[in-house]
Amino acid sequence: MLFQNPVNDTMPKTFNKISVVGLGYVGLPLSLQFAKSGVSVLGLDLDSSKVSSINNGKSYLKHFPSEVIAEQVNAERFEATSDPSRVSETDAILICVPTPLNEYREPDLSFVLDTAETLAPHLKPGTLVVLESTTYPGTTEEELRLVLEQASGMKAGVDFHLAYSPEREDPGRADASVKTIPKVVGGFTPLCAELTEALYSRALDRIHRVSSCRVAEATKLLENIFRSVNIALVNELKVVYDAMDIDVHEVISAAATKPFGFMAFRPGPGLGGHCIPIDPFYLTWKAREFDKNTRFIELAGEINTGMPDYVISKVTDTLNEEGKALKGSRVLILGLAYKANIDDCRESPSFVLMEKLQAKGTFVEYNDPFVPVIPDTREHPHLTGKKSAEINDSYDLILVATDHEEYKDFDFSHYACPIVDTRNCLTNRPSNYSRA
Repeated sequence: MLFQNPVNDTMPKTFNKISVVGLGYVGLPLSLQFAKSGVSVLGLDLDSSKVSSINNGKSYLKHFPSEVIAEQVNAERFEATSDPSRVSETDAILICVPTPLNEYREPDLSFVLDTAETLAPHLKPGTLVVLESTTYPGTTEEELRLVLEQASGMKAGVDFHLAYSPEREDPGRADASVKTIPKVVGGFTPLCAELTEALYSRALDRIHRVSSCRVAEATKLLENIFRSVNIALVNELKVVYDAMDIDVHEVISAAATKPFGFMAFRPGPGLGGHCIPIDPFYLTWKAREFDKNTRFIELAGEINTGMPDYVISKVTDTLNEEGKALKGSRVLILGLAYKANIDDCRESPSFVLMEKLQAKGTFVEYNDPFVPVIPDTREHPHLTGKKSAEINDSYDLILVATDHEEYKDFDFSHYACPIVDTRNCLTNRPSNYSRA
């Protein structure tokens, strides 16, 4: 496709001011990194509480201290708003909004496309628009482009610039940051890609440019499908080795001593977070358009989504050995967050465990030092407001679902109630301890 007469005279050269749309686990750290690098950042979010928190120098994510936000706000490099018209002040717009699955496990692009429709009337010529939300190949060049063009009256690659750059945020990770994780970028045109590389080079150490938006979109899916498939493998081996009375964790640790050809993945109670439980199904859905099957991906999804049932069976067996039934027993779930030492509980398997146990007549409480109150969620609204309970020995069983550091060091050695550990993380174990 040829593009003629791009608006070079209005093309931003240095990206002195950008807007980041969506100030969650992806948008907030990205905003802060650009601000630290001297770029003026306008954060846009419909959640007025987030906007207020940022403008008052307060954090709403536990792994980001308020001081980090306050420093950039006080230096007038970071500001938040709910007014979409203000994107006209900026040279680039980075879209970091959710891309969940709907009730039929199909991609829900409504957040992306609604955002585009809202922002497009305020898009000034020469602006660079970059989508960071995970999606299937073709979204940026097809769906997003069409909405932006129709609502703005301008043409991508001619009047404004368009690109895709997948987020690689891993909340709570200590050995990598937004700055140090290489950034993949793909543009709608070569000039779009060049501008996108120039933008991210302002704040990040290494940029890897690919030939198109589609390649960049496919890259993100491959990364998470790789993890999903390998987690499914060790989850399946966990069940098989348990039947053989073999500790899968010991096996994995031994295999990890091989310096080549092996990467250690750990089993758990199921998949959680905003990426791995969702992203592979974006590709399986899109593949059907090309009359292609994704059997490997779907099998991995089937294994991973079956893990909560396996955990429930272990809980049932453990209670039976105590002469107790699942119905009527009191169970404490340790950990609501989907991974250790963060407050992110999106797609957490703990919710599934809680609901499955309750459906069988079990009285269920949870404890999580990072999630003192269950927030409003799309999938589990009936659990909103439930509060974290105290850890004690009064329950019929304790189920470890998240490997928070607090649990690893907690002294359970004197507890009389059985503990089922899905993460193999407890150090001070009681005599009645088992894994699931």
